[in-house]
Amino acid sequence: MNSLTFLLRYIFKPRTVGAVLPSSKYLARKMGEGIDFDNADFIAEYGPGTGVFTEMLLSRRKPGTRLLLIEKDTSFYSLLREKYKNFPNIQIVNDSAENIANYIQDAPDYIVSGLPFASLPQEASFNILKNAAELLKPTGAFITFQYTLLKKDFIGQFFPHISVTRELRNIPPAYVFLCNK
Repeated sequence: MNSLTFLLRYIFKPRTVGAVLPSSKYLARKMGEGIDFDNADFIAEYGPGTGVFTEMLLSRRKPGTRLLLIEKDTSFYSLLREKYKNFPNIQIVNDSAENIANYIQDAPDYIVSGLPFASLPQEASFNILKNAAELLKPTGAFITFQYTLLKKDFIGQFFPHISVTRELRNIPPAYVFLCNK
């Protein structure tokens, strides 16, 4: 999917596609900094879009680590199904991250999120974050990025320990939230 197609998806679906361009490899690297890949057995990803974070997760995970991708946008879901059809231990679901409980049997070690909480409906954001906090392993982390700090306090209702870093080499620059219970 090229940048123009991504931009058009943003224009026509701003509630589900929260950026004008896919995330950068620099942002993907920063999102992975909070993950202990040697000890992660199960990682879920919310809103993988074109797979920028997925690529990072696949390249760094240990061989047996399971990966669950939850993508609501049908075009992105189809792209991901084709792109990762031959990868082992990967499940791709076309649904809202609100419904993660329908697709898991055990708690994720990490949840990596590319969801645009600033543009999602408040109820959906609440449900997604509540479920993430409840379903994660006690030692797990929820890792997300936002373009502003406006949702930090909202996310903090579910994850009282949030460390924030910034990635300037992304368009636009982004804040990465590493969230723990």
